Amino acid sequence: MTYIDDLGKHAKKAGQRLAKLGTAEKNRALLAVADALEKETAFLLAENAKDIAAAKDHGISDIMVDRLRLDETRLADIASAVRDVADLEDPIGQVVRGYTNLDGLKIIQKRVPLGVIAMIFESRPNVSVDAFSLAFKTGNSIILRGGRDAIHSNTALVKVIRQALAEEHYDPDAVQLVEDTSHAVAEELMQAVDYVDVLIPRGSARLIQTVKSKSKVPVIETGAGNVHIYVDQSADLEMAVQIVINAKTQRPSVCNAAESLVVHEKIANVFLPKLERALAEVQPVAFRADERAHEIFEQSVLAEPEDFAAEFLDYVMSVKVVDSVEEAISWINTYSTHHSESIVTKDIDAAERFQDEVDSAAVYVNASTRFTDGFVFGLGAEIGISTQKMHARGPMGLEALTSTKFYINGSGQIRE
Repeated sequence: MTYIDDLGKHAKKAGQRLAKLGTAEKNRALLAVADALEKETAFLLAENAKDIAAAKDHGISDIMVDRLRLDETRLADIASAVRDVADLEDPIGQVVRGYTNLDGLKIIQKRVPLGVIAMIFESRPNVSVDAFSLAFKTGNSIILRGGRDAIHSNTALVKVIRQALAEEHYDPDAVQLVEDTSHAVAEELMQAVDYVDVLIPRGSARLIQTVKSKSKVPVIETGAGNVHIYVDQSADLEMAVQIVINAKTQRPSVCNAAESLVVHEKIANVFLPKLERALAEVQPVAFRADERAHEIFEQSVLAEPEDFAAEFLDYVMSVKVVDSVEEAISWINTYSTHHSESIVTKDIDAAERFQDEVDSAAVYVNASTRFTDGFVFGLGAEIGISTQKMHARGPMGLEALTSTKFYINGSGQIRE
């Protein structure tokens, strides 16, 4: 029996037990986990410090180190998010539809757990807790495989969760961590069709593409974020400046941060210098500009073709000047990863057209893309932001971790 086989068998048994729990029991367990995370703050921060030190030794950028970092505030927020999930309505058992058909069969379609979820993710250790809480609330067991750079943090977090579950007399195998971070074991998890019902990758475009190409387990694709902001010719330029600054600089290492700027040519000569000056006072950004934008900026470099498709996760941004909203939409649909896009405009027709025709999971008018988040959308914690169209799209909350099942009751009917 391989390592993944062992984890898979335990997860399957735990999932079967978990599916029998009622909402009150699941909520009690989640609240116990939240309390334990706060109680073990010192231990969790000490383990996280090991990952931070190793990351710095390996020359990882400050922005990427920030993705790894836990502090008292972030841990408190993580625990609070678990409590928020406990407060959410439980979708399991919800009746999607119910009717009596022409044969007199009483048919009900209900929400049920998916079963065993596996998740492969990278640096952010809070994902371990968010994913567990959503999976547990929906009656799913979960196998977590984080990145090597967060192994101490993830191991500590999962240890605390498992101890809290055991102390409350729940099966701790509802959550398990793949502690071997080798690629070989990760690929074995991708092949574990006998145990895993769905696999969710969360991280870089490279990680997601690797999982998509190698997995035999069904994959829900959570997207890399080549996120665009289009500043239309009728935009309030002050508003546009503030939206771009927020979307690009508030936290550039997350998937809903803006990576690409598209500007209408009629306002480019005024807007781009204005933006450049404003960013210089907050956080300088390196612009990878097309020829027209390059001539306007004081400091920029000419973009290479691949820059327009890049997720930089840094203070870097591609810039394209267009002649119309039609060209902006076409450009975005060509280079987008179908995550989040925003238009800044006063033109209601342009706004409606942009929202209708841009093919992304979240499309904004006059707002920062940084709001694409399960918590902000009222879903509680999220397990990821899906950029595909099958099963789930956009921030994935509780309902995205359920399937449905038909319950059919008859009185002796046979089919003629």
